Amino acid sequence: SQKSHRRNRSRSFEDDEDGHLIYHNGHMLRARYEIIGTLGEGAFGKVVECIDHSKGGAHVAVKIIKNIDRYREAAMSEIDVLEQVNSLDCGDHFACVRMLHWFDYHGHICIVFELLGLSTYDFLKENGFMPFTVNQIRHIAYQVFKAVRFLHRNKLTHTDLKPENILFVRSDYHIEYNSKTKRDERILKNTDVKVVDFGNAVYDHEYHTSVVSTRHYRAPEVILELGWNQACDVWSLGCILIEYYLGLTLFQTHDSKEHLAMMERVLGPIPGYLLQKTKKRRYVHRGQLDWDEHSSSGRYVRKNCKPLKQYMSSKSSDHEQLFDLIQKMLEYDVSRRVTLEAAIRHPFFDPLKKGKKHWLTCVKMQIGSKDEQRS
Repeated sequence: SQKSHRRNRSRSFEDDEDGHLIYHNGHMLRARYEIIGTLGEGAFGKVVECIDHSKGGAHVAVKIIKNIDRYREAAMSEIDVLEQVNSLDCGDHFACVRMLHWFDYHGHICIVFELLGLSTYDFLKENGFMPFTVNQIRHIAYQVFKAVRFLHRNKLTHTDLKPENILFVRSDYHIEYNSKTKRDERILKNTDVKVVDFGNAVYDHEYHTSVVSTRHYRAPEVILELGWNQACDVWSLGCILIEYYLGLTLFQTHDSKEHLAMMERVLGPIPGYLLQKTKKRRYVHRGQLDWDEHSSSGRYVRKNCKPLKQYMSSKSSDHEQLFDLIQKMLEYDVSRRVTLEAAIRHPFFDPLKKGKKHWLTCVKMQIGSKDEQRS
């Protein structure tokens, strides 16, 4: 009928069939934010770069949520979490993205953020999946651990940590030729990062859905539906560190049982007492993972995974310490998995703390010498 056609037409003027806002460069949101380009898109909607005309032309990122109820609800929950996190961290000491503003635009929740650089995943991808150096991993991990520890201390679990949700503050780089790999590589000028995407963050007291996290970063207790807590973030971070080290995802699979088999290949057998407790009986046979090593899937796992320590490209103490830390993060038993409080104290991070102590000593000495000059 003409009436329904008219309704659809007015909707299509705003949205496409997936619920995304239709926009073009130069489009103004709220007569304030001028869209100048698309930064990325996901199931939730799109992220655009805008000029904020009420703030002297500052560039910001605006997350435009699809005009669909469940995404709108997730966005409102993300706004609540961001308001809480940003107000608890008013000094911007913990590397969590800052929300600047939010509004509803024709049914699309729009969240305005500080503009950051590429995600660690996009940087890896654009750099031909060349791994980060151990020093870069140390610096990135230290910031992310402190950010997520800050969430944990405030009774929050992020639940969706992955390289796509860790963004460089700036992703400027210079290019150097690597004689080993015989190719040009992008060398980051600065490894400062921030954690983003709080749309799936859950408070300790809130209902915990049985499945959380993006597949490759999903902890074994989530797959086995044994219940989960903040420790699932630690597992995800362990997977992220090894991905930074290898340039490739450790558990590259789309099937839960295959995923568990990959874990066993990398980390050894899943403890029987955990398999005993799972409601997912089809994963278990005679108290062990029900797995046929000789199937095509079994061959895939053997070919694509190996015991954790065999991934080390050097036996130097830096690499040893990194792998010791990763091993403690990828512990099957949640009660034995390292907490972020303890992980931050791991010797792997000592060089950063030494640097800080040295800097503080220098500052004190400078202050002292200034006082001497005055007297």
